[in-house]
Amino acid sequence: MTVEFVHISGGVTLLGGGAVAADDLQSALTIAPRLIAADGGGDRALELGTMPEAVIGDMDSLSAAARARLAGRIHEIAEQDSTDFGKCLTHVRAEFYLALGFTGLRLDHTLATLNEVAQRAGQRILLIGEEDVIFRAPEALALDLPPGARFSIFPFGRVAGRSEGLRWPIDGLELTPDGRVGTSNEVVGAVRLWLSGPALILLPKPHLPAALSALALR
Repeated sequence: MTVEFVHISGGVTLLGGGAVAADDLQSALTIAPRLIAADGGGDRALELGTMPEAVIGDMDSLSAAARARLAGRIHEIAEQDSTDFGKCLTHVRAEFYLALGFTGLRLDHTLATLNEVAQRAGQRILLIGEEDVIFRAPEALALDLPPGARFSIFPFGRVAGRSEGLRWPIDGLELTPDGRVGTSNEVVGAVRLWLSGPALILLPKPHLPAALSALALR
């Protein structure tokens, strides 16, 4: 049986040890004020002047100094079958997750994070990166974005569907990670998307409010 360390009514901000801007963290905390760190994200939280209520992970990257300051808040999970991000998503129950510091720096970590989001259809997860906001596409999605905005679809399996409001419609196409993908499309009107299969949506970070509204996170 999975042990859930934290139960949260509403959203939670998850912080990793990757690239994160202080302003982005503060913005996330205004939406989801409870903060959980993933392993080395404990160091990042302290560097940014915040105190996470819990640190979850295998603790292979949390510094000794941070361990001392975060004593009593650490939940160490030794298994190596999941990432620290995955451990947080498994052991923290919340209505939605805003995740920062899980992209940038090491590419293998970023890829593992994207894979984690793609697999978790039952959880509403929004990644906030250096340039993008990223989330798994629901079966039906409506987004109001300005004309010319970049709109990318990246499949994590076989994906089919139809679209409205994109310069290059996806109707009749099959998207696959080792074949045709849907990156660098462009908004020309109100975006409506219907998809079958696991796919991530990537938008420029200034469109975070639109992503939050589309996923009913605010």
